[in-house]
This record gives sequence, structure tokens and C-alpha cells, in this order.
Amino acid sequence: MGMAVGLVEVLGHPPALSVADTMVKAAKVTFVGYEKVSGARLTIIIRGPVGDVKRAVEAGVEAAKKIEVLSSKDKALFLSATVIPRPHENLEAITKTMRFSSAIEQFR
Repeated sequence: MGMAVGLVEVLGHPPALSVADTMVKAAKVTFVGYEKVSGARLTIIIRGPVGDVKRAVEAGVEAAKKIEVLSSKDKALFLSATVIPRPHENLEAITKTMRFSSAIEQFR
């Protein structure tokens, strides 16, 4: 079965934590980590089988949108999302999304 990388970008740490929690509960995926993009922009990164990553990203997007409903209407907390099914091996050389930190290893 092919592996995939999933990314969800949100605004702020509380939404990022909520999205990450929702994603790992929604499907059999591994939380790889998160990247601070700029300011309060954070990208949550997961990895797993293609179907599971798709389900997890969909759940994460919905979670981010629900938080947005409860927050101020002038700022969108959900910014973007993508699933990269079967990423090319060259991606490993240019992105951190393919590596697991030592803190994550115990949950793989």
C-alpha cells in the first residue's frame, strides 16, 4: 500500500493542536510534526497509508473550520490543506515531512 504525506495549515497554536489531535484520532496516521511557517501560521504534517491520510486531512480541515465558527469572524483559522499520495523519493531530500523526530518514533 502506498504511503502519503498530509499537510494542514492553520492560524495559531490552539487550532494546530486541535487539528493534530483530530487527525491522529480519525485514521491510522503518524503525526510527523509541525512547521511554523510565519507569524502564527503553522503547518501540521502527518504520514500514513494514502486512504488514511486523506481521511485524517478531511477530519483536520473540518476541525479547523469548527474552531473558526467559535472565533472571531474577521480571521480564518483554516488556511490550506493538501495530501501528497506516494511522494517521490526526491522529496525526502528537500523537506522535513518525510522524517520522524526521536520524540515521534515511539508512536510509529
